[in-house]
Amino acid sequence: MAQQGIKLSELVEKMDLKNLTPDVDVDLDEREVNVPDVNRPALQLAGFYDRFDSNRVQIIGNVEDRYVHTHTPEQRLEMYDQLLQHPIPCIVFCRSIMPEEPFLKMAVERGVPIFSTVKHTSEFTAEIIRWMNVRLAPCISIHGVLVDVYGVGVLIMGESGIGKSEAALELIKRGHRLVTDDVVEIRKVSDETLVGTAPNITKHFIELRGIGIVDVRSMFGVQSVRETQNIDLVITLEDWSRDKEYDRLGLEEQYTEFLGNKVVCYRIPIRPGRNLAIIVESAAVNHRQKQMGYNAAQELYKRVQENLAKNRR
Repeated sequence: MAQQGIKLSELVEKMDLKNLTPDVDVDLDEREVNVPDVNRPALQLAGFYDRFDSNRVQIIGNVEDRYVHTHTPEQRLEMYDQLLQHPIPCIVFCRSIMPEEPFLKMAVERGVPIFSTVKHTSEFTAEIIRWMNVRLAPCISIHGVLVDVYGVGVLIMGESGIGKSEAALELIKRGHRLVTDDVVEIRKVSDETLVGTAPNITKHFIELRGIGIVDVRSMFGVQSVRETQNIDLVITLEDWSRDKEYDRLGLEEQYTEFLGNKVVCYRIPIRPGRNLAIIVESAAVNHRQKQMGYNAAQELYKRVQENLAKNRR
């Protein structure tokens, strides 16, 4: 299970931050944030440092800035000194607030990078927490293909060479979107949500045996790919066996588990002539119907029971 910290350089690029302390003796590619949360140091500026989460990104908005400026320059210097004594990864000023020159000078001396954003404090806080929760979530890599089919994240699994990539390519031609082929990085964002992404090195590529590598975005356009997708449904492809019993009604859901989260799983037997793209589409729509409260198998079972009851009369 991989869980890697976020480099400050990545944070700056993703959140479009302006570096106010370019002279600070800190390599933004080496310093990392490892906690998917932030802190607004209002209490700390007031002098209360018990249980201070100094390892979080510190965010200063209008409230903190106004409070600081109710004090004399000497008192403000003391506030800055106390705050910057702690091992803070970085401080972000929202609403394009410009910190005082003594504060910036002290931050450079203490090795604390200071950034600025034009965004409102609440907007920026929600955005950075959401992104860091995904970025720092527990992660595993599995062999499979992830596609967005009618808004349903379908993870196609199966043995190598069984036809996963070919099914994904046909789905893309039918207007659906590829997230990743061959390797799927799965992150546990919450106890209910798994998010799948592609490794940077294979993003937007599909491998087709006998043809080679296909660039989906270049061939089918930017509308044919997406960066991330929740994993709502797993379809496992397997060779059809005459001796094996397969579920033909679907009255009871089958599940598979990733990182402790259960996901609905269908096992699809493969035989020559079966159109995998249509099967995957039907599975996705059927799954969405179940999520909306309609189960075709239960409806059929209900009709059969009603018919039997009529015949007994």
